[in-house]
Amino acid sequence: MPEPKIRVIIAKPGLDGHDRGAKIVARALRDAGMEVIYTGLRQSPDMIVEAAVQEDADAIGLSILSNAHMTIFPKIAERLKAEGRDDILLFAGGIIPDDDVPALKALGFRAVFGPGTNTQDIIKFLREEVKARQQVGE
Repeated sequence: MPEPKIRVIIAKPGLDGHDRGAKIVARALRDAGMEVIYTGLRQSPDMIVEAAVQEDADAIGLSILSNAHMTIFPKIAERLKAEGRDDILLFAGGIIPDDDVPALKALGFRAVFGPGTNTQDIIKFLREEVKARQQVGE
């Protein structure tokens, strides 16, 4: 029996208007056999969490360039917890200062990928993390 496809939400929260990186990651994940739902630009935390819950996502990848990550990302983590879905893997990418990474990891973000990250590294991360979570859930 083939392994179920990994379901990933890729979202651009806040007022960011530049989504080239998010689209590159979404395409790479899709080409790697994952089911990817790209929610588009200017998504609110509620919209992102609602999409993840409705789509029964394994992971949410957030792309941000606006420096609003320390305001928006906690709201997403809190909303997931309120929905009883803090089991959904969180990861992020974009322009995020190294000094903010520990705080994001404390919120539950398992990885933060910066500009120039090889998409194969993101694919490997997702496969390993989702598989580990599925094994714990068995």
